[in-house]
Amino acid sequence: MTKQEIVSAISKKTGIDKVTAMTAVEAFMETVKDSMVRDGENVYLRGFGSFILKKRAQKTARNITLNTTLTIPEHFIPAFKPAKEFVEAVKENSAQ
Repeated sequence: MTKQEIVSAISKKTGIDKVTAMTAVEAFMETVKDSMVRDGENVYLRGFGSFILKKRAQKTARNITLNTTLTIPEHFIPAFKPAKEFVEAVKENSAQ
């Protein structure tokens, strides 16, 4: 499902126009990104899931062609962890 399809579905379910729905979706995504990037905060949506920052430890990598090693510093990556209800609903629906 694309962003445009999400906007269309929201527009149909709520009765608001697509421009307003697109503005709301864009604002939501921007708020989640700002919270994680600038503030370093996780975003929790009860019943849906959590957008979290995972810490990757420092590690050593090898470049086989040049036969060299390099160190990749520790860093954070964004991740999504679905809520239990969400996971159970997907499991039940996909089993059919």
